Amino acid sequence: EVTLDLAERRRIRSAIRELQRQELERDEEALASKRFRPERGSHRQDDKENWPRSQHLEEEQQAALAALSQQLEAIASVEELTKLLRAAGEYEERKLIRAAIRKLRAKEIEGEALFPCSEVAT
Repeated sequence: EVTLDLAERRRIRSAIRELQRQELERDEEALASKRFRPERGSHRQDDKENWPRSQHLEEEQQAALAALSQQLEAIASVEELTKLLRAAGEYEERKLIRAAIRKLRAKEIEGEALFPCSEVAT
């Protein structure tokens, strides 16, 4: 009786392991299919609910970037702009500052091209 009981326990354990393995495979397949499939219904619902808030945040960011752009136009020193660039945290801010630096350098190069003799005279 003991050996029959042990054999039955082994069969039960192996059956449980097999079921767990199959369940794990199904879960992995489900995850794999979800990774490559865009979410539908719930994602759209979240977008609708969060749209006013995200729209407001985007408008605030655009206003801040416009103000920064005006400040950058007033700065005429590449060194100051470089300091601002190092302190900037947001990508869009860094992008504006880099553009201002390029614009200043282009003006400097253009000024040197117009007055090449000014350096020689000094």
